[in-house]
Amino acid sequence: MSCPYDKPIVDITQYVFHYHIDDEKAWSAARVALLDAMGCAIETFSTSVECQKLLGPTVPGTEVPNGFRLPGTNLSLDPVKGAFDMGTLIRYLDHNDALGGAEWGHPSDNLGAILAVADWLCRASASGRYKHAGPPLTMRTLLTALIKAYEIQGCYQISNAFNAFGIDHVILVKLASAAVVAWLLGLTEEQTLATLSHVWMDGHPSRVYRTGANTIPRKGWAAGDACMRAVHLALLVRAGQPGAPTPLSSLPFGFYARTFGANGFEMPRPFGVWAIQNVLFKVMPVEGHGIAAVEAALVQLGKLRARGLGPERIARIEVRTTRAADSIINKRGPLHNAADRDHCIQYVIALAFLKGSAPEARDYRDESYWARSEELASLRERIFIHVDEHLTRDYLDLNKKSIGSALTVHLLDGSELPEVLVEYPAGHVRNPATARVVQEKFARNMRLMFTEKEISKILQEVEKDDLLIMDFVQLFARQSSPGPRL
Repeated sequence: MSCPYDKPIVDITQYVFHYHIDDEKAWSAARVALLDAMGCAIETFSTSVECQKLLGPTVPGTEVPNGFRLPGTNLSLDPVKGAFDMGTLIRYLDHNDALGGAEWGHPSDNLGAILAVADWLCRASASGRYKHAGPPLTMRTLLTALIKAYEIQGCYQISNAFNAFGIDHVILVKLASAAVVAWLLGLTEEQTLATLSHVWMDGHPSRVYRTGANTIPRKGWAAGDACMRAVHLALLVRAGQPGAPTPLSSLPFGFYARTFGANGFEMPRPFGVWAIQNVLFKVMPVEGHGIAAVEAALVQLGKLRARGLGPERIARIEVRTTRAADSIINKRGPLHNAADRDHCIQYVIALAFLKGSAPEARDYRDESYWARSEELASLRERIFIHVDEHLTRDYLDLNKKSIGSALTVHLLDGSELPEVLVEYPAGHVRNPATARVVQEKFARNMRLMFTEKEISKILQEVEKDDLLIMDFVQLFARQSSPGPRL
């Protein structure tokens, strides 16, 4: 008798194959999340030359029959490279959705793997070159995969701090994507167990590329890398590779024994449809834990101007925030690149005061006026971060899930602007403005490459459950493509 698989692997597989989604709010939220991620991809392709250099077939000129059509381009890619490119486009500008917890991450990262595989399968099946054995390749299936990937990643994030072991959160993108991609491919439950076992047997990315002087653009393509690996592992299992049943609990070399600790994972809630309904939509390209601080800064700037004063009258700014914000984006000293700047809470607060509006992706680039501004550098050094345990508890409380920051501004004349607290910034599910600002964000991003008529068509088509996935993806096709990579 074969050894049974570790329970966490079994639980994910059971959820993917047997959980029936019947919550209309979840379906609606999934459509919003899908469109938000697609808009982020278009924004990245339109504005980031740095990211464009990563896109396209490894060997220029390679033509993939029935390949994944990368949105915003005319590229047709194999599903492995397509997963990397799509995941990277969604994530690169740090503008896609986020979810906090003991671990933090970006569930829409998973769309890189989901969309690349689903579109490729749909095109190959329609051409007659491939007999698909999995679920129908329709919008309903795409949304199902998205909801379940969000849930797997989100539920693991709640109480499991991979960061405490130096592991980057994209380990959960690889895990969630591998699970739903196996299902999309038509693999059996046994093969899905095997695929997930390979996820845990992998080495896992270090958080070092998000930390201090080592912060580099890799943090923008780490999700794409995880998507690519998830697809590759699922395809290896489809080709006949077996799994190993106890990669977590095995002694002495299992993941628990060597990395995570004997107690294993803590799962405070069962898999369902919680995560898709609780993500933070990022209406500005700011690391999620800093968005409330930017909103509070803009409120304080308004009060400062009401007194007839400007930011030059600020002596210092005191910030109360969560432990997660302090850990991830509290940075002193030189900032070395755009990836460093967009993960610095002092930078985004100072930028908001001096610019008078929320940061944009271009404000982080080396050539930006703000990146070279001595005034910004000076104000940044006068912003002080304090961990607030109450805000931290509310951040971790599943019934609140606030992501708060509070700013007090002290002026050179000795007076102060009383504290402004923002707990639920725009983009948070509890903020009444969220639906409107997320719609505006999508339209704004799409206008970079699409007409109003085309945008309207996309909004109509995404509501059709029986729409073929390839027909949805085709709506985002363009004749442009990045230059050769080699």
